[in-house]
Amino acid sequence: MNSKPLKVAVIGGGSSYTPELIEGFIKNYDQFPLQELYLVDIDAGRDKLQIVGALARRMIENAGIPIRLHLTMDRREAISGSSFVLTQIRVGGLDARAADERIPLQYGCIGQETTGAGGFAKAIRTIPVILEICKEMEELAPEAFLINFTNPAGIITEAVLKHSSIRTIGLCNLPIHTKMQIAQLAETDPANVDMEMVGINHLNWTRNIRINGYDRTEDVVRMFDNSSGLSVKNIPDYKWGEGFLSSLGMIPCSYLRYYYLRDKMLKEQQEALPVKGTRADAVKKVERELFELYKDPELKVKPAQLEQRGGAYYSEAAVELITSIYNNARNIQIVNVRNNGVIPCLGQDVSVEVRCIISSEGATPMMLSGGPLPAEIRGLIQVVKAYEELTVEAGVNGDYGSALQALTIHPLVGASSLAKAILDQILAENKSYLPQFFNNKA
Repeated sequence: MNSKPLKVAVIGGGSSYTPELIEGFIKNYDQFPLQELYLVDIDAGRDKLQIVGALARRMIENAGIPIRLHLTMDRREAISGSSFVLTQIRVGGLDARAADERIPLQYGCIGQETTGAGGFAKAIRTIPVILEICKEMEELAPEAFLINFTNPAGIITEAVLKHSSIRTIGLCNLPIHTKMQIAQLAETDPANVDMEMVGINHLNWTRNIRINGYDRTEDVVRMFDNSSGLSVKNIPDYKWGEGFLSSLGMIPCSYLRYYYLRDKMLKEQQEALPVKGTRADAVKKVERELFELYKDPELKVKPAQLEQRGGAYYSEAAVELITSIYNNARNIQIVNVRNNGVIPCLGQDVSVEVRCIISSEGATPMMLSGGPLPAEIRGLIQVVKAYEELTVEAGVNGDYGSALQALTIHPLVGASSLAKAILDQILAENKSYLPQFFNNKA
């Protein structure tokens, strides 16, 4: 791939996360000599794109790196001839996210933007837009890689895998975040940590942890059980419960608190709603503060306050992935890819989040080193993956039956009457974003 000029398009370039990405491009310029960087957004995001773009330009100039930066509302212009297309979009903005979190809570269910009913709503809004981007890539940049950061990353990746010819990889910052946490607890360099993460996006477990070549899984699990402050920014840091992690023998990702500690998490959300509002309301406040910082003409680096947005290590994961593809590095990273039999209890063509070898061909999943999935996690993965498959079907075809079944079987909903009530409200409140459900329908 490194024989052609490097052009990268960032769809959703006006995102508050973009300075993270710019920092990554600057730090890795020697290994990834980016020439043309296009930040593209929609009309509603024009002002944010201008603010973020101005900061990005100052960061690039301050670093003395010859990256040519372009700000545009023309997605086709941005995509044409790109080597990589990065998607970090939020269809409907934070107002839609607030509804995603609020609606389930009205029915006594967890309200979260990437899982359960909230994640479902976000997915069905996003799938049509992502597939439009893929069609443009098939025409204008058929050899490019689509690197998707947009949540729910596993579902979006699966939609592309099943309904597009574009090469795609889904990326989440949780794997690198977990690796950094393990290194911190073990007081070692992250380069000394090797681990196997297995599952699907935001529903995965870390096992077979080796530090300096030695199996330290039991020790690390104990450290996690006895430590605090290890959750991601947007999830309360509740303890898993006495004896739970030791009996599990693995480290569950932070999002599994919504399943293992459902009652406690639901109570926290219900109590916070009338006082603090949803997580989206908190993010709105953080974003307002960030964009005020971004406007400062003297600001020439990524501000530390961006970490409060919840994107820790985002740029490291993103730029490490595309740099490894560009340089045919053949190193190991944990990303979202087609299963291809790696997790035998799941379908061949579904998206999974596992260790992969990263080369110029993309991401090749590695066979599990710990053998088949144990019963402790197998059933939950199978049920949630079935929900994801049905959600993809609903998101692509606007099929009401698939949508109803998806929500009914999800562990965070789990009843047909609840599922129907929640689904009907989601469809009503998101009608303008759901052409697959409403256009050409009797």
